[in-house]
Amino acid sequence: MTARSHPTSTGTKRVVVTIQHPGHVHFFRHPIAELRSRGHEVHVFARESDVAIDLLEAYDIDHEVLAGASDSLVSLAAVQATYEAKLLARARRIDPDVITAIGGVAAAHVAAALRTTSVVFYDTEHATLITKLAYPFADVICTPSCYRGEIGSKQVRYPGYHELAYLHPDRFEPDPTVLESVGLSPDDRFAVVRLSSWEASHDVGHGGFDDPREVVDRLEDAGVEVLLSAEGEPPAELAGYAFETAPERLHDLLAHADIVLSEGATTAAEAAVLGTPSVYVNPLSLGYTTELDAEYGLLFEYTGERRHVRGLERAVSVLEEPSETWTQRHQQLLSERIDVTDLVVEQLETHARTPEPDRSTATTNPTEP
Repeated sequence: MTARSHPTSTGTKRVVVTIQHPGHVHFFRHPIAELRSRGHEVHVFARESDVAIDLLEAYDIDHEVLAGASDSLVSLAAVQATYEAKLLARARRIDPDVITAIGGVAAAHVAAALRTTSVVFYDTEHATLITKLAYPFADVICTPSCYRGEIGSKQVRYPGYHELAYLHPDRFEPDPTVLESVGLSPDDRFAVVRLSSWEASHDVGHGGFDDPREVVDRLEDAGVEVLLSAEGEPPAELAGYAFETAPERLHDLLAHADIVLSEGATTAAEAAVLGTPSVYVNPLSLGYTTELDAEYGLLFEYTGERRHVRGLERAVSVLEEPSETWTQRHQQLLSERIDVTDLVVEQLETHARTPEPDRSTATTNPTEP
C-alpha cells in the first residue's frame, strides 16, 4: 500500500489522538491543528511521561490526562492498563471515526473493541513488545519507507521520518533567541550531548557512551562549548554542563548547534533533519538512522563494540568540516522527503470510518399509494 492510494473521505469526523510520550506531542501537534481547522472534532488523551503534559500545555492543546507516570517496567504495566481502560470509557462516549497513536497499543485495542478504525504510526523496529501488542489489532500501520519490517497489507510506507511532521521547514523556523537563554552568543560554537536513561522497554540491557566525561573533554578540546541534556539526572560530575530551557525550545537549540551527540535515536534524527550533523551512539540500529547515515550523511551511526571511540573520532572530524557541507546535504534531504504532517492528516481523513446511512429516516416514495 502506498501513502496516496485511497480517495479522501469527506465530512466532519470525530478523531481521538492518544499521547504517551513527549515525542508524540511534537508529532501530532500540527496534524491536530490542521484537522481542527478543517472542521473535524479532535479529542486528545494523554498519560504523564517526562514532559509530555508540559508540552501539551505549552502548545495550548486541549487534552485530558488519563494516567500518571511509571517509574519501572513493572509499574508501566499497571499504568498502561489504567490508561487503556479509561481510554475505552472515554472513546465509547465519543464514538470516534478514527483513533490514532504512535505505537498504538491502547489505540488499536480500543478501536477494535469499538469497531472503529485505528491508524498507527511507528518507526522503531526493535520495540517488539509494542509491535506484538499493537500491530495485530491495528487497521492501518504507517511507517517510513526505510522501515525494515514487512507488515503486510495494513502497511503504508511513506518517504519521510517522524521528525518531519514537526521539523519540516514548512512547519518550523528555528528561533535564534534560544542561544541567549542558555548563555551563548551567535558566534559561539557548541555541541549538544544527549544521554538516555535506558529505562524504556526496548532499552533494557543496552548502553551508549562508555564515559560521558570523556565525551565532554574531547569536545572541549576540539574548541566547542558543551551543553548536556539527560533523561533523568545527569552524572554528578557533569551537572555543571546541564542546561535549562523550555522543552518546546530544544529544537531551536539543536538547529543552531554545530554538532549533536546522542544516545537516543530521536534526538539524533531531529538534528539531522534540521541540517545539524549528529553522531548516534547506541547498540541498536534503526531503519531511519541507517538511511540518514547512508543516504544523506547527516547522521553518523555507531552501534558496534567500539561505538564510543569511533563516535568521538567522527565528532571531532565533523567539527572540521565547512558548514556548507551540511547545508547541501540538508537541501538534498528536504528535496526527497515529504512534510509528514500532510501525510498524517491525509491518512486519518482517508481511513476514518464512514457511518452507514440511518435507514430509520428513509422516506417512502410519494408516488406509492
